[in-house]
Amino acid sequence: MNIIAFLIAFFLLRFLRQSLRDSPKLPEWDNRLAMARNVVIAILVVDVLTNFDMVTSWLWSLLLLAIVGGAYVLEEFRSVRLMLYAVALYAGLALVATGVNLWSHELYKTIEDYVQAGGVFAVIWVIVMWRTTQKQQKALEEERKKRLQEEENTRIIAAKKDELEVMVQERTAEITRRKEELEHALADLQATQTKLIQQEKMASLGELTAGIAHEIQNPLNFVNNLAEVSAELVEELEEERKKGEGDRDKELEEEILTDLKDSLAKITHHGKRADSIVRGMLQHSRFSSGQKEPTDLNALADEYLRLAYHGLRAKDKSFNADLRMNLDPSLGKVKVDPQEMGRVLLNLYNNAFYATQEKAKSLANGRSTLAYQPQVSVSTQIKHAASEEDVDQVEIRVKDNGMGIPQEIINKIYQPFFTTKPTGQGTGLGLSLSYDIVTKGHGGDLSVETEPGQYSEFIIHLPCRTA
Repeated sequence: MNIIAFLIAFFLLRFLRQSLRDSPKLPEWDNRLAMARNVVIAILVVDVLTNFDMVTSWLWSLLLLAIVGGAYVLEEFRSVRLMLYAVALYAGLALVATGVNLWSHELYKTIEDYVQAGGVFAVIWVIVMWRTTQKQQKALEEERKKRLQEEENTRIIAAKKDELEVMVQERTAEITRRKEELEHALADLQATQTKLIQQEKMASLGELTAGIAHEIQNPLNFVNNLAEVSAELVEELEEERKKGEGDRDKELEEEILTDLKDSLAKITHHGKRADSIVRGMLQHSRFSSGQKEPTDLNALADEYLRLAYHGLRAKDKSFNADLRMNLDPSLGKVKVDPQEMGRVLLNLYNNAFYATQEKAKSLANGRSTLAYQPQVSVSTQIKHAASEEDVDQVEIRVKDNGMGIPQEIINKIYQPFFTTKPTGQGTGLGLSLSYDIVTKGHGGDLSVETEPGQYSEFIIHLPCRTA
């Protein structure tokens, strides 16, 4: 039984050390457990070399109980208490058996079988508890590793989270900075666009002014000439009235007064004509109010065609074009914004004259023998609806026999800032503005038909909202 006690004591000490494997107190307990191991070995040597079985049995039992008692009260060995219970049972049973044997050998003989059976049971329990404790420790070890892994994962996740937060903050700051840069760029672009749009309007105003200067010269010449004639008639009437009553020619006086009235009426007519032209120029130069009003589109188309033509002639005296008009007399007045629609027509007319002028120059530079006469035509027509659900349409066509539009750029002509004119001669906003005015401002449509080298024809369709 003493050999069994030695083995139990030896493996119990080893088991206690293994339970402290991951504890920071292991270095401290290593010395104590080593001393206990030395005591166990010393008792074994004494047990082997002497015949004091009774004494060594007491020593083994007391040693086991001391180890069990010391480990039981310490928190470090809480996880192996099941094992300690089993060893305590074995040591207690051995101690009782030794005491009974010492007190009465006869009594011990009587209960020896029971003591041996109890010893076997105690040893089996120790082994079972040892295996059970090992499994528990293994489970605890797995749980500890799992917990450590989770803590490591949590630490890694926290570190990644902090890293991502820093990256998000940096990215947010970068996005905010770029957003501010884009907002500044957009503001600059909008300011530039506004300036270019105003420049386009001022350019068209300059061309319009040149035409107006030519147009206004005619009524001014009439006014000046009629004023001179009227002054001469007044002098002639005054001379006639200075004559005596018998020498005055009443019929001549009446004739002079009639001529004077006619001259004043013509002066008034041509003055109003000049005033109308000036008002048209002022209306074109200021921003449109967007107010639609009944407008004679035939008169508007005719007036702006002549103004655009004379504006070009003011810059190029050698240019001549055949102007053709086919205006529908049944059109009546249509509700449009006259200033905006005038800008549209002026842009289309200017582009038409530019195309014919460039074609004439191209043929002249190429010394072509083909006879070419620039021609610009404008026509208006009312298109009646095919059903009651549809509305009547006003159609305005502006056609020229100029250079035409190449097919590869025909889809770009309404894009802002796209132009085929040389630098400084166009901003590329004329057709873009015209398209917006027709489609967005009036709910209509602006399309083009062309054949490169032959002709271009822009077609405006407007809902017929008559006055």
